[in-house]
Amino acid sequence: QVQLVESGGGLVQAGGSLRLSCAASGSTFGVNAMGWYRQAPGKQRELVATITSGGSTEYADSVKGRFTVSRDNAKNTVYLQMNSLKPEDTAVYYCHAGVQFPGGPVLGHWGQGTQVTVSS
Repeated sequence: QVQLVESGGGLVQAGGSLRLSCAASGSTFGVNAMGWYRQAPGKQRELVATITSGGSTEYADSVKGRFTVSRDNAKNTVYLQMNSLKPEDTAVYYCHAGVQFPGGPVLGHWGQGTQVTVSS
């Protein structure tokens, strides 16, 4: 089993910055890609950014140029640096990790979520 714990959410004014962290614990040797999703009230959960264990990244068009995803494999931690925040970035942000053990399928694991609120 893998547990994911997020931190770093909060309230910020438009144009400000926040940095989210997500630490994985447990059987972390099976962790592959990690990333961030978000869900705003009344909307579906959507991809924000992902990063593979080799460092390849993918971003939603809405955050390109403003958000940066990174990871520290030694610490089993993934980060999301969010700059130039907009009110439409307001959402609960969830950490996600793809976990695969030898001979088994890739299973998705989720953190509990952290609230990000951007005021105008």
